[in-house]
Amino acid sequence: MTALEGVKVICLGQFYFAPYCSMLMARLGADVIKIESPEGDPYRRLPTLAADGEPLQFRFLNSGKRTMRLNLKALEGQEVLRKLVSTADVLVQNLSPGAMERFGLGYDQLSAINPGLVMASGTGFGSFGPYAGEPAMDLTIQARTAIMSTTGFEDGAPVRTGPSVVDFMGGTHLIAGVLAALFQRTRTGRGQHVEVSLQDAMLPSLTSNIAGLLSPGVVSRERTGNRHGGMSVAPYNAYPAADGWVTILCPTDAHWRRLCGLIGDPETADPRFADMAGRCEHMDAVDTLVGAWTSGLSKAEIEAVLKAARIPYAPVVTLSELLDDPHVRARGVLHEVSDERGTFTTLGSPLVLSGSPMVEPVRAGRLGEHTDQVLRDELGLSTDEIAKLHETGVV
Repeated sequence: MTALEGVKVICLGQFYFAPYCSMLMARLGADVIKIESPEGDPYRRLPTLAADGEPLQFRFLNSGKRTMRLNLKALEGQEVLRKLVSTADVLVQNLSPGAMERFGLGYDQLSAINPGLVMASGTGFGSFGPYAGEPAMDLTIQARTAIMSTTGFEDGAPVRTGPSVVDFMGGTHLIAGVLAALFQRTRTGRGQHVEVSLQDAMLPSLTSNIAGLLSPGVVSRERTGNRHGGMSVAPYNAYPAADGWVTILCPTDAHWRRLCGLIGDPETADPRFADMAGRCEHMDAVDTLVGAWTSGLSKAEIEAVLKAARIPYAPVVTLSELLDDPHVRARGVLHEVSDERGTFTTLGSPLVLSGSPMVEPVRAGRLGEHTDQVLRDELGLSTDEIAKLHETGVV
């Protein structure tokens, strides 16, 4: 049995935020109906296409869902959604601020139809506070939340993180709230409104940086490059190898002593480096010592000795190396699926439950592919009624 077997989810989200939340629910066994506007999710129209012509970003986030086309600007479309919500367990949405309320589809209106409904709203800044209601995207939240000002090197410009960390952190927090609300519903019989602000979801990731700022004994910097965000762990950096780069950190004095034994340079015995506070105070000298040692060895040689010494280490890999990584393939988060149209890659799930298997994803549906099926099977509409909705542009 899957963890969310029998749970019905409606997703009104686009881009990454809500679609990632609902994708995780689909992998846990929920029946997810993705509702799109008549023109479809904007990520259907990105130029990054698979060899078969399908949009890759859309496929990654929406495989395993049923796809339905619905015009919520039409009164008839709003009524269709209300009927779907009447039997749903969860509604996940990250439409523009205030859109659901303008459509008469806010939580108060929908919970009156279905008191057990869990409505999950992904927003940029939440429903209260000075920025409430302002639109937001991954890039703008990174700018507003000091992610960019703390990324990069001290003498350089602010830098956006390579991956879209904001949207995916938001989606992860959102599913946590949904699952908590579903659990509480088993006790109370009532659903509730779950709200996750992207800004709120990112602030905890700045814990080390904020600690460095608030600590009177630490020299704080906005951008620390590859060093520890709070400048309170050393060594902690990316170091040159003979054939690339490696990352090394010593979170305890014991790790440092073991690393000194490998380096074999008498300068590592300098009393300034005896404890973490001293190493952080003289971070440049520590990095010079470590970098001089790593630069004469290959990544494989460094890995062999650091692994044996139980010192945290990793090579800096490229994207192409990541895709070929045997551990990544074994874990199945990047998931290859075969169907009658061939083999395609999509996302599996990072959630591993010992008693609940992951649902094997299927190919993402074409725009509106399952519309008639949903109208017929979920709402009981006749062929004539469905045809009328098509004629009027509602679906």
